[in-house]
Amino acid sequence: MKKIVIWGAGGHAREINWLCEELEVQVVGFLDERPEMKGQSVDGVPVLGTLVDIEALKHEVELLCAGVGDPTLKKRFAYDTIRSGFRVAAPLIHPQVRLSRRNVIGAGSMIFEGAVLSDNIRIGDHVIINRSVSISHDAVIGNYVTLAPGVNLAGNVTIDDGAYIGIGASVREKRHIGCWSMIGGGAFVKEDIPDFTMAAGVPAVVKKRFDLR
Repeated sequence: MKKIVIWGAGGHAREINWLCEELEVQVVGFLDERPEMKGQSVDGVPVLGTLVDIEALKHEVELLCAGVGDPTLKKRFAYDTIRSGFRVAAPLIHPQVRLSRRNVIGAGSMIFEGAVLSDNIRIGDHVIINRSVSISHDAVIGNYVTLAPGVNLAGNVTIDDGAYIGIGASVREKRHIGCWSMIGGGAFVKEDIPDFTMAAGVPAVVKKRFDLR
């Protein structure tokens, strides 16, 4: 049986643990960079420490780097995991997800219950598609993206690496969300959103610009 270690030990990591229970995938532990978390138990699963602490398990486990919603943390965890020679887990897809066999889903990504992904959708690595998300045809979603619960993407939407789309937000057809941008909860994206910006409102407008590079 596949054995999984999850980066993170907070609320989202616990939800992944639940997803693994639904899929009958064994979770042997969480990783957490906070020293005080090492040795604790979360939902009956031990917090093992960091990658250094599980060196002996390198050839026995696969890692999920998307145990946190923050795209920048996901990217760093993935980089450290691969650099250290650990394997990244295959995608996790809840049995109550509807999706076309023509969709492509990258390594370490996860799709939670109630999501619907129609046809010819491309999803990158370490992507979180949360509960009840709807993604229409020909969408392209980059690496490290997080889609919060209830997000709706129309057809031909492109979301670049590291973007975070807040709970219940909607994006109209053929729109483009720039890399490392954030869309506020409940927003309606009517126009393209530039890289490194935060947008919110109905319709969504840019509220802030920042540089995460």
